[in-house]
Formats: sequence, structure tokens, C-alpha cells
Amino acid sequence: MFEKLNELSFVIGVFFIIISLILMAGYFLSPTLHYEINLYTGIGMMVFGIVMVKIKG
Repeated sequence: MFEKLNELSFVIGVFFIIISLILMAGYFLSPTLHYEINLYTGIGMMVFGIVMVKIKG
């Protein structure tokens, strides 16, 4: 487990996944944050984060 935390790609991927979850939760749960840019950016960041987590160092 701790070997994964030393890989920069894993840490960057987790960061992007967390930010994308915040953006998409704001899109679906808050009427003031219901802009399509939040959804599209969240999806793009989620894909990038998953790719970064899956990269083997």
C-alpha cells in the first residue's frame, strides 16, 4: 500500500478524482452550481485521474 503512495502518478490521480467528485456533486446537488461546465470538467478530470491511477511506474 505504501509503495503506491510514493508514486507521483497515483497521488496526482487521487487528487484529480477527489476534485472531480466535488465538481460533479456540486452539479447534481446544488442549484447554484448547476452549470454544464462543472459536469464536463468533472468527467474529464475523473477520466484523467483514473488513467493516472492505473499507470504502472
